[in-house]
Amino acid sequence: MKNYIFKILRYFYYLTLLFLLILYLFPGSIIGFLLYGDFSKQPLLTKNTIGTSLNHLLYFVFLTTTSLLDKNIDKNFFNNNYMIISLAVLLELTHLIIPNRSFEYIDLFANILGVIIVLIFYKFIKCIKS
Repeated sequence: MKNYIFKILRYFYYLTLLFLLILYLFPGSIIGFLLYGDFSKQPLLTKNTIGTSLNHLLYFVFLTTTSLLDKNIDKNFFNNNYMIISLAVLLELTHLIIPNRSFEYIDLFANILGVIIVLIFYKFIKCIKS
């Protein structure tokens, strides 16, 4: 039963990663199209002062958390913290060349901050346990 749960978690992590790649590399907002019928509209998850950057922060918190849970099962490149930080930077940089997308420093900062928040929390939990 334990192996079954870990397999589901691993598949969930990889699906989350694939979903992120599709969202970032598509020339326009897929979610904006599904919700508003407009590829140029970015949906807001919550009302906030920093706009869609909060979406970035929350997704990278989610992705990093899922990665750390899967990392306890199997250590490989896709679960590496450096890979997730690199991905956070590289995906935002791709918006410089993808049509109908725009690079924003605040989105880049939100991506990296999402990863760092989870890693700090994870280290804190490890310190408390030991």
